[in-house]
Amino acid sequence: MKAIFRWIIYKCLGWKKVGDLPKDLPKYLIIAAPHTSNWDFLLAMAFKFAEDFPAQYIGKASLFRPPYGFFFRWLGGMPVIRDQHTSNVAAVVKMFKERKSLILGMSPEGTRKKVSEWKTGFYYIAKGADIPLVLATLNFKDKEIKVSKPYYLTDDQEQDFAFFYRYFKGVEGKIAAYS
Repeated sequence: MKAIFRWIIYKCLGWKKVGDLPKDLPKYLIIAAPHTSNWDFLLAMAFKFAEDFPAQYIGKASLFRPPYGFFFRWLGGMPVIRDQHTSNVAAVVKMFKERKSLILGMSPEGTRKKVSEWKTGFYYIAKGADIPLVLATLNFKDKEIKVSKPYYLTDDQEQDFAFFYRYFKGVEGKIAAYS
């Protein structure tokens, strides 16, 4: 399957990869931006299979019920079950703490529309689970998937976010106006 997805994403679609996902870290959070279209998910899944990479993602629990639940799990999805006493951040931190290894991808924008500020849940997940972040772009303008080295959060949230925004500056999503 790896060879098929490599052929599709790199040869047929003409994408190129810059950087490598860490293979030696058992736990980290991948943040991918900008998230402007449902095509982002399909491209991310193609990249995951092309690179034979065990990244997972979270989704609301209702996605994982029959008849389609098996498909979302096969793609690496994990349901987040919230009750009135827990938040998504706490639920995901708990997932990281309960596992020996977990690589989880998410979008910091929280939507497929243009936003002026990112949601902060990913930051508090990384802080709470004491794990690094890996930044990933899907730059449709240059057909480039760029992956950073692991970034270890500092005690200065403002400095961390300034680094994130610089990394993603100029990256164009599928819908450029939302980037």
